Parts: sequence; structure tokens; C-alpha cells
Amino acid sequence: MGRFLSKRNHHREELVEEEDGINKPTISRNNRPTLHHNNRRKNFLTFFKGMGLFYFVIGFAIIAFIIASMLLQSRIGGSSNGSERGRSFFKHGLKFGGSFRFLPGKLLSRFDKHGGLDRSRRIDGKVGLSPPRLAIVLGRMKRDSSSLMLFTVLKSLKGLGYGLKIYAVEDGNACSLWEQIGGQLSILGLESMGRVDWSIYEGIIVDSLEAKEGISSLMQDPFCSIPLIWIVQEDILAKRLPVYIEMGWEHLIVDWRSAFSRADVIVFPDFSLPMLYSVLDTGNFFVIPGSPVEVWEAERYMKSHSKSQLRNNNGFLMDDLVVLIVGSSFFYDKLSWDYAVAMHAIGPLLMKVTRKEADLSFKFVFLCGNSTDGYNDALQEISSRLGLPHGSLVHYGLNGDVNSALLMADIVLHGSFQDEQGFPPLLTRAMSFGIPVIVPDLPIIKKYVVDEVHGLIYQMRNPDTLMRAFSLLVTNGKLSKFAHLVASSGKMLAKNMLASESVYGFAKLLENVLHFPSDVFLPDPCQLQPHTWEWTTFRKEMEQRGSEVSDFDVNNFMKKASVVYSVEEEYTALGNVSNMSKNETDVLTQETPTKLDWEILKEMEDSEDSERLEAEQLEERMEKTMGSWEEIYRTARKAEKLKFEVNERDEGELERIGQQLCIYEIYTGAGAWPFLRHGSLYRGLSLSARARRPRSDDVDAVLRLPLLNDTYYQNLLCELGGMFSIANRVDNIHNVPWIGFQSWHAAGRKVSLSGKSEIALEETIQAESEGDVIYYWARLELDNGNAGGDDTLTFWSLCDILNGGQCRTAFADAFRQMYGLSPNIEALPPMPDDGGHWSALHSWVMPTPSFLEYMMFSRMFVDSLDSLNNERNTTTCLLGSSELEKRHCYCRMLELLVNVWAYHSARRMVYMDPSSGLFEEQHLIEQRKGFMWVKFFNFTLLKNMDEDLAEAADDDDHIREGWLWPYTGEVHWKGIYEREREERYRQKMDKKRKTKEKLLERQKYGYRQKTLGG
Repeated sequence: MGRFLSKRNHHREELVEEEDGINKPTISRNNRPTLHHNNRRKNFLTFFKGMGLFYFVIGFAIIAFIIASMLLQSRIGGSSNGSERGRSFFKHGLKFGGSFRFLPGKLLSRFDKHGGLDRSRRIDGKVGLSPPRLAIVLGRMKRDSSSLMLFTVLKSLKGLGYGLKIYAVEDGNACSLWEQIGGQLSILGLESMGRVDWSIYEGIIVDSLEAKEGISSLMQDPFCSIPLIWIVQEDILAKRLPVYIEMGWEHLIVDWRSAFSRADVIVFPDFSLPMLYSVLDTGNFFVIPGSPVEVWEAERYMKSHSKSQLRNNNGFLMDDLVVLIVGSSFFYDKLSWDYAVAMHAIGPLLMKVTRKEADLSFKFVFLCGNSTDGYNDALQEISSRLGLPHGSLVHYGLNGDVNSALLMADIVLHGSFQDEQGFPPLLTRAMSFGIPVIVPDLPIIKKYVVDEVHGLIYQMRNPDTLMRAFSLLVTNGKLSKFAHLVASSGKMLAKNMLASESVYGFAKLLENVLHFPSDVFLPDPCQLQPHTWEWTTFRKEMEQRGSEVSDFDVNNFMKKASVVYSVEEEYTALGNVSNMSKNETDVLTQETPTKLDWEILKEMEDSEDSERLEAEQLEERMEKTMGSWEEIYRTARKAEKLKFEVNERDEGELERIGQQLCIYEIYTGAGAWPFLRHGSLYRGLSLSARARRPRSDDVDAVLRLPLLNDTYYQNLLCELGGMFSIANRVDNIHNVPWIGFQSWHAAGRKVSLSGKSEIALEETIQAESEGDVIYYWARLELDNGNAGGDDTLTFWSLCDILNGGQCRTAFADAFRQMYGLSPNIEALPPMPDDGGHWSALHSWVMPTPSFLEYMMFSRMFVDSLDSLNNERNTTTCLLGSSELEKRHCYCRMLELLVNVWAYHSARRMVYMDPSSGLFEEQHLIEQRKGFMWVKFFNFTLLKNMDEDLAEAADDDDHIREGWLWPYTGEVHWKGIYEREREERYRQKMDKKRKTKEKLLERQKYGYRQKTLGG
């Protein structure tokens, strides 16, 4: 096999040409078949004398085909613009008989690296708590072919074990339909768009361009890493992209390219769409062939049109045998090489027809290009010159009513020998109309079409097989009974063609794209087995609703309502460009600022800046009084107030003065802002310096703890890293008796504090006398009923599920290393199964001293865990199975760490219902006696261990390479205090010595005044 790869810029779609080593005829502008006039006349007369009147007509038809093919090739060679581009690509990028191959190289390489789920399924003993969750974002809830395809795929995915939650950008008439597979449907309004916690889903599927508004929040942290699959079945944007390029609207292209780049995969249902959208390709284009759109459109069209009426309107008689010739789907627009080839193929067919009746009327219709290209006039001119009946050769453009051309036909001939990846869509629609088809023996066609069952297959290099196909379909000038049987079988085949491939393709795609965390079930293996589109469900729904498939003008509807035009209006502020004439567009182009306009504006701004700078310099050189110290102080204070981000405090900060409690809400990006609270009780804690809320006094965790500048450790520690930053020199930021934390996830998962619980918590803290207590409101669920069992999971078994089955081992080894225990000593603190609740999502409050003690313990434990992880494997995390879990390696274990510390350090643990504010103490201290490992959590022991580490860090005696502990907070031990005291004493004594020496010198030599010149 000869094979070469041609790549387009910026990772565009890759086109691979394959040849089988056989010398194939190449049709080009400089090498095209010719026929001299004398030879043509001689052959024609000989043919007429030998065969009779019928073959006289056939001979004229052959000559017409040859001349027409020459004319069509000439038209191709002499065309410009789109045709010229297509001809050039055909000559230089693709040879006759070659093949297109769309190869998403970057995605396939990523899928190979991902490895799918086959390896994970081979691991025995994996226990999950819930199915993998998918969020489905619908652009429009219309009953159309796109919805039918997606509904079929999602229903199959649900059968494989996926959990579905469906959102819609706007309401529609198919709401009840989607609720059958996804439960209650949620509408994403402008206000609610950013209040969905997308992080609870393993992946998101967006179904159309219309859902562009719905993914705006997905382009920001913390949601930008969630796998996103965007299904694009429309070509409306592809048709507008050339307009944007011509008009110079690069900003629109950049906006759409940015939106497309957010998706991990852009899925198209056929192989022509990636070419149309190539301007927006960033290496994430993928094709899963299969859509019922051709069948849907055919059924819709037949409801309002009849074959006889269409023939009558277009000048065809009912006795005419209309043969429609279609070509490659890649050359629909102004490129007719395939049709020239088809005309050459038909010539031998007509030469060998054994029929002798002279009244047989063939009408050959060429469906290609545009109706304005002039092909039809050229064909009619040739027909008249050769004496053929008017209308024997007809051209229909693809910019007209393609459905009418297909429905009028008696036979559809696919004349292209172009090997394609996808089944030709026009063939699918022709079969849906119940038209018998004659097709070449291309691999993609033979994969689905059975010869003499669904259609007639002819060999590309054997004209006799094409003649045989026509002879089987035509009897006595009409379609044979066999033709009607073939048409019926073809229609049944087309109805559900590629449904199985579509379902299988999406199932495999999800396995290669999604991150399946440790606590979810793995979906069932997908198999390529027979599937059908959900026609029955759709029709049943329509009958119940009393509606049918809509017959409105889709183009006009999309033109008025599509988000594509909404975005255009938003960016241009000049109205809908598509509704303007060329003159109006030219006027708007003239009104748009040109390059010269921008240059003039820049000169004006530079001149103003120069004048302003000159005035400032003159003002600085002039003498002026500084004013009193009070004025200077007042001016300085005013300047400080203008620097709001650093110095100013909002109303919440002022109200916090004198309060007992401050709760820090930890967040990681702008996408979490809608989940954060406002008021005196809360203060934001940003784990990203660039994602702080504007006009707020949120704490910058990165600024307070430089370790979080390292993305690696920021991902490993997650919310606990923010707590380390607060504990680091806590007096500079937190001066109230009680401290609390709440992850932004709490609001997204509806377990954050409400008004009642806030009031109850503050009142309880005001009256609290005992300090050793922790209040929490987001609880850890231990019920594994969803897993198919009746038992309740223990704390450590749940921890194992959440951490790839390694929680107990990792915790025990880290605990043992932290305290220097021998390997034979049990190091997993017991956690009772008493039916009580445990804390989750870092949602708790405790006295500030207790918090500092907890941070002391956490820093040492995290350091021990980090050293353990680095010793065993420096590249792989022990506590996760998916890539996302490995990136946030310690997060899930550290989320549960507060429970172990609170239980074994004898703190009271009180659960508060976040809605009602009711309190319930958990794991009573009296019941813990005999189970608590108090000696390991004693404050004196922890303080001594902390000081030992601080002394080693202070002496630069690092315990190991990559030692984490010194960077997680303050390094302080009593030796530092003594050294500082000694340094202060030394400085004091040195100052006294210098003063005494100075006095003695003055007494000895007296006071000396230096000379004025000296």
C-alpha cells in the first residue's frame, strides 16, 4: 500500500490518500479524453447501419455523454473561486480513485495513552457507591433528527450503567421526552447558569451549537478540567465562517474557536463536517458516523409532496425513466469530476442494452454544484445539436430542492469511484425515499449494502456489471418488480443505518475521555450489536401530544433564532448580517473603522499623552509649599484607601470586629464565585491569586503560603492548603476566638449553612463554655444501599473506596512513619461503626487554638504521607485510580483527616442540620473510652514533635530531599526565641559599649568641632 499524509495548518483534519498499486486513470485539465469529429461521425454511421433506430438514439446519447463530460471538465478547468480551489485540491491533494481519510491523530494518541477501561475491569474487588454521572446540556428541546439521535445514544448509555442529569438552555416541546431517561429536567436560565456544581459529574455532553451559552461557566476554574464532549450536527456556523473571513471579523472566529477549544472532543456525525469547520479545529475534532437526519428529512418531505406532481412541475412525463446521478459528498460544491466519470461509465451501458424498442425515454439528471453554474444550459445545447429530445440531459443544483430531485427519480446512480470513510448521505436519503440505487463496489458501500437485496452493486472496472444492474431494474420501459423489492429493502436498511455504530462509538468515546473515580461503578462493556433509532418512542410522544414532524422552513427558523446570529449581533452591533444585501454589507464595511482610522486615533492619543507628560514635568519643577503634616498625612491616607485590593475592607470586615466567629469559604476559581456567601460571617479564601473576587477582602492563600505557587502541591493539598495559609502567622489575619471553614462545594451540593443554622450556630458559640468542640454540617454518607448491599460501610472501608482501595494502607504507613513506630505495631486508629455522622467537605467550626493544634497535626501527617508517596513511586499517586484523582492525590484522604483527629483527641463532635439548625452530638466521649488513641494526639507530644522538626529546619538539617514540612507553615521552636533574645541582648550591650566609649573619648579630649571645610 502506498500511503502518505497531508496535514493542514494548526492541526486541521488530516487527509490520507491510499492507493492500491494499480495504475488508475487520472482525469486532469491537461489530460482529458478527446474525440475527433471525423472518427465520431464514422463510428456513428457504422453504428446506425448495424443496429437500427433504437441504437441510433443510444449512439447519440453516448456522444452526448462524452461531449458533455468534456464540457463539464472544461467548465471545471475554467472556473474560478471555489471551483478553482476544489480543482487545485483535487489535482494536487487527491488523485483519481484515491481516498479521503480523516484521522484525528492527537485524539487517537491520547486515547491510546488513556487505555480505556479494559484494564480497570480486570481488577477484582472494586466497589463503587454510585454510577458514573453525566450532565447533558440541550441547546433546544425540539423533536427533530438531532434529538432522535441523542435520545437513542443516551438511552443506550443509561442501559450501560451511566447516571444522567439533563439540563436545557431553553424550554421546548420535548421536555417530557427527555424526562423519561434523565428524570426532572432543569432549565439553565441566565441567573442559574453559574449555580450548577458541574464537579459532581464525571463528564458533560453538549448537544448542539445552541448550547454555547450553557458552557460559559465550564470555561473557568474549577470546572475547566471536567471532560466535555460537544456534539455538532448543524452546518449553520460552517456556512457563516467564510463570511467572517471575507468581512475580516476575526474576533468572531476567535470567539468560536475559543469555545470549541474548551471541549475535549468535538463530535460530528459525518466526515464532511470536520472539513467545513476546519477553521475552528484545535486538534479535538472527532467523527462518530450515524444520524437519522436523512430518513427524517425524507419522511417529512413525503408528507407534503408527491412524485407525480413533482414530475409534472419539472417537465417530466410519467413514462420517462429518470436516472439521477450523484457523486462524492466531498465534491458537492461546484466540482463535477465525479459526474464526468459517471458519464463515461454510462456509455458502455447504453452500447450494450439489448432492448430494441425505440420509444424508451431515458432522462439523465446530474445533481451537483449550483443551479447558477450554467451546466444545464450547456447540456441542453449539446442535446439540441445532436438531435436528442429536449430535457434528456438535465442539471440540478444542490442549492435548490434536492429532495424533489431525489423523489422524482426512478433510479439513483452513484457515479463516484471516490473511496470515502462514511456512507454517502445522498444515497441514504434516496433509499429513504424508496428509490432503487445502483452503487459501485466501494468498501464503505459494500459494508452495508447487500447486492441485489438493498441495491445493485457494479464493479468500477467492469462496465458489463453496470449494464446488468440496469437490465435487472428496468423491464418493458418501466421499473421491474425486482426494482420495487430492492427499493423496499433499501428503505428498511436506511431507516436504522449506522445506529449501532453511533451507540457503540459514543460508549467507547466516553471510556476514553472520562475520568472514572474510585467511588463509581464502571459501566458495562459496550458491544457492537444491532440497535435502532428510537422511532417508536418519538412517534408515540408525538401522537400523545397531537403533533407531527414539523414542516416549517428550517433555514429561516435557524436564521432568526440561532445562537450563531445572536453572537454576530452581539459582536457587530450592526444587526443580522445574513439579512443584508451585498450593497448594505459594503456600506457597513465602509462604516467600520479602517486601519487608517485606527492609525489617526493612535496619533491623537500619543499627542495627548505627550502634552500631559510635559505638563506634569513642568508642574514638578515649579516651587510649591508642602503644606502641614496634617495635610500630608491626610493625603497619604486617602491614597491608601484608593488601593482597595490591599488595604480596604468591605462592610463584612467592619462587622466582623468584635464577633466570635469567622468562616472562610475556600474556592479555586471564578466559576465558584456564585456559590460564595456575603456578609460578616463569611470571608472568601482563594487558592488562586488570579481568581479573587473583585471588590472584596478575600484572602489570597498563595500570598500567605508561597508553597501554593507550586501547582503540583496546590493540586495535592486542595482545601487543606488554604487552611495552612490561614494558620501561617494566624494573628496577622484572624483575631477572633472561633474559626470555621466551608468548601464552595457545600453550596453547590445544597449542604451549606442556611439562615436558621447560621443564627443557631452563632448563638451556640456565644454561650459555649467548653472549648474542645467541633461543629460540622456537611456529613459523610456511609450508606452503600446504592451499591446493592444492605450493610453500612465503615469509616475506613468508605475511605478505601474514595481513595482507590489504598486508604487504610497509606494512612497506617504514614501514621507509623510520623511517630516512628515499628512495622509490627498497629497504626490504623479505630473508627467506630456506631451509626453516627462524620464530617465532610471541610465544613466545620472550632475554637481557634484547637484549629492551630489540628494544623500542627495535619502538617506533620501530610509531610509523612508525601515522603511515603515519593519513596514508593515518584510518578504515580497511591490514592487514586483516575488521572484526575492522581492529580489531586491527597485531597480525599485529607478531607477525612479532621474526623480522625477530632475523635482521638477527645473533642466533642456535634452535627448540625444545615437547614433547620438542630444540633445532635455524635460519638459521645463516654462511649469512646477504650477506643481513643489519646497518647498519639496529646498536645504536648505534638508540640514536641513540631519543635523537633522546626529545629532541624532552622539548622538546615533537612531530613530528606524534597522535605515538605518546612514549607507548609511557620518554622518555630524555643531555640529560635532564645537566639532572638540573645541577639537583642547583644545589640543592647553593643550599643551601651559604644556610648561609653564615646563619653570616655569626650572626657579625655574634650568636645571638638570640625572645621567648616573639613
